[in-house]
Amino acid sequence: MIGVALELFSHRSPDEVSIDEIAAAAGISRPLVYHYFPGKLSLYEAALKRAAEDLAERFQEPQDGPLGARLLRVMGRFFDFVDEHGPGFSALMRGGPAVGSSATNALIDSVRQAAYVQILAHLGIVAPSPRLELVVRSWISLAESTALIWLDGRRIPRAELELQLVHDFAALAAVSAAYDEEMARLLRHLLADEPADGPFADLITRLSALAPV
Repeated sequence: MIGVALELFSHRSPDEVSIDEIAAAAGISRPLVYHYFPGKLSLYEAALKRAAEDLAERFQEPQDGPLGARLLRVMGRFFDFVDEHGPGFSALMRGGPAVGSSATNALIDSVRQAAYVQILAHLGIVAPSPRLELVVRSWISLAESTALIWLDGRRIPRAELELQLVHDFAALAAVSAAYDEEMARLLRHLLADEPADGPFADLITRLSALAPV
């Protein structure tokens, strides 16, 4: 039932989906839906929970190889979810009809925290500095807002945005490194492991082309 509801909520606004439609799609009776859920809001929140768990899993990645390539694969899976569950993603991030609901807000926070923990694991950091925490959490917020804007018309090729977000992570880290030696050491370590054809090296090439001769 939750899977059916998530599928419906992922393609249309929850306001447009009725309990009768969910029951029919699941092959059950309307009273049976109400046996498990007191109303559409509770079913909607259960569907959001399923979506949140799925989305959080998209940030899991084997910690092998250069960071840039790993982040690019993560962004690919992240946008797979966004592409497949556009309205559901928007509802999860924006709250939908459950704006202000503590349960919905907790789900959103759980996705962000899962992403944050995964990125720190890729960096090999257990106790992040304040500046690193700012970089990682800012990047996660940027990925969210970029995906929401992209859904409104899909006017920029998805692959370009995935690469741009990986570049954004490097750019945020580089700006922070200009102010903090600990961040500078971390950035030098990451770039040392980056191959010549990796995303971070690609960013350096693009930026160098913009510099005046």
